Amino acid sequence: MTTSAISSMYPQDVDFAALEEIRDSALQTLAADVRDFLEGGAGGEATLRANRSAFERRVIRPRPMSGVNNPRTDTTFLGIPLAVPILTAPFGGDALFHPQGQLAVARANATCGTASIVPEAGTYSYEQVAQAAPTSAVIAQLHPFEHFEVAAQRAQTAGYRALCVTVDCPTAGFRVRNRMNRFDPDLSYFAGNTVGEGAPDVAEMFGRLVNHGAPTWDWDRLAEATNRCGMPWIAKGVLTAEAAVKALEAGADAIVVSNHGGRQIDPAPASLDALPEVVAAVAGQVPIAFDSGVRNGSDLFLALALGADVVVLGRLAVYGLAARGEAGVRRTIELLADELRTLMILAGASSLADLDATMVGTR
Repeated sequence: MTTSAISSMYPQDVDFAALEEIRDSALQTLAADVRDFLEGGAGGEATLRANRSAFERRVIRPRPMSGVNNPRTDTTFLGIPLAVPILTAPFGGDALFHPQGQLAVARANATCGTASIVPEAGTYSYEQVAQAAPTSAVIAQLHPFEHFEVAAQRAQTAGYRALCVTVDCPTAGFRVRNRMNRFDPDLSYFAGNTVGEGAPDVAEMFGRLVNHGAPTWDWDRLAEATNRCGMPWIAKGVLTAEAAVKALEAGADAIVVSNHGGRQIDPAPASLDALPEVVAAVAGQVPIAFDSGVRNGSDLFLALALGADVVVLGRLAVYGLAARGEAGVRRTIELLADELRTLMILAGASSLADLDATMVGTR
């Protein structure tokens, strides 16, 4: 091939050539306390570090001469079609990072053929995000509090197809960076769903997350509430076989293996280390999503090969949002998809169904 056959080896006319550039741009954009809110974890942040080291201890085993090119990355999750096995996380306070917040995230997902888990504690309501991007705003996140069924009904009326229940946050984690910063954001950034009859007051909602005396639910109560709602639901925040079995017994239709990005218990198991245990306990009964510690396309590959059906983007989606709004989130997903396809070719996987644990080794 002559040099005239291609214009350049790598794209030249793009704002962001790599995920690292998106993250750098995002962190330069944010105020110091908001940056710490985004980057920080609970306690001494051992879990935060463990999430990354769990990926770094693992390797992808190559399969040369496999004959694979142009691998397929499409799949479904709870009947939701996805061009790439990616969902974006239900991070709240989204307009702290960009004025369009989850509206921009949902629009980017709609363009990319991926989907949003829309937060309860977001800047914009379930209805506003669904109106902005009805094809991608299809999963509504909520907390197991007294207003659960009111919120679930609102989500169903707005066209959402499933609920994502955060089960690992009866109280907020002990987040040292936020405490040291005296972090005190305007609560209106978290109040998109605190309007309408039966909706909680935003201050009351946050009071429940920091007040150790607030009433908390158990699996039985959650099972009763979700059964009355009549929508498929996902248990987000599972790290052990025991919790996975409890979620299944409560009727969960899917599970998210997650340690909340290192923001709840510290020290806690790294999500990637917990994934095989949960996969074995679930034994194919329901699909499994994965989050915490994902920073690049090789992390997607490893999580999928170890048993996840889809991967949920938290901080990566926020970096894209803070760096360039909708375009930044879209570029983040594009880069992840491109790297995932590259690695699938190198590992000899023609589709997501070909990914399995035999493709993963340890250093």
